[in-house]
Amino acid sequence: MKTSSFITAFCAAAALTAESLPVKYEMEQLLYTAEDGRTMNYCRREMNWDQPGKAAVLIFFHGAGERGNDNEKQLFHGAKEVTEWCAKNKMKALLIFPQCPDGKQWVDTPWNAPSHTLPAESESMKLAMELLNEELKSSDLDKNRVYVAGISMGGFGTWDAISRYPEKFAAAFPVCGGADLAMADKVKHIPILTYHGDSDTVVLTKRTREMVAAVKAAGGTKITYVEVPDCGHNSWSTAFGKEDNWKWLFEQKKELSAWQAFLAFFGL
Repeated sequence: MKTSSFITAFCAAAALTAESLPVKYEMEQLLYTAEDGRTMNYCRREMNWDQPGKAAVLIFFHGAGERGNDNEKQLFHGAKEVTEWCAKNKMKALLIFPQCPDGKQWVDTPWNAPSHTLPAESESMKLAMELLNEELKSSDLDKNRVYVAGISMGGFGTWDAISRYPEKFAAAFPVCGGADLAMADKVKHIPILTYHGDSDTVVLTKRTREMVAAVKAAGGTKITYVEVPDCGHNSWSTAFGKEDNWKWLFEQKKELSAWQAFLAFFGL
């Protein structure tokens, strides 16, 4: 995508100075290396690992302003709220925050476009999903409670992830993103909570409105849309600031087939 005044303004609005970098929220800062040598920075935290049972999993896709190679800026939005909620509610969870490199995107499409068709999977999304799959090999994790959330560029990433891997996720929490309307039938079974500002001119509000309508038209009954008044692009402060939203997310669980339920009953 060519550089434009729109993109420059968008990134400047979300950019962080060294002085404003967040604390690490007790995160591990790691480097994922694929078999072919490709790498991706990511942060992770095991929350309440002393609690019984298997842990839920959340992968979070950050926005454009948090791209880079410092392996910290991706924690600027969302990390504080979800770690505090998990700590307060003793939620056993693995939190994963991959970082998209400068100049790359979770989804290779313009953010201000009125619509898009699902493009080829971006290199960054491929790496993030490979990283997630590697983590999911652990027997400590509940494969039926894998969640995805993200804001702006990461809101697009959230929709993209569930569109490509609809059977992997138990729920999704996309904020001010956009999706390919043709994917509505693929994601209609997934519980989705989505937010967008009513006056967003960075990512057009219609992107979420139309996707929600498409999911409902496809027969989806598990999607909830909250439109935030007078917030511009920043609908995530409202979305992440409501504890009930995190409670809802971590309560979701994939519905098991009869055979899966049978195996689960016998611990197989």
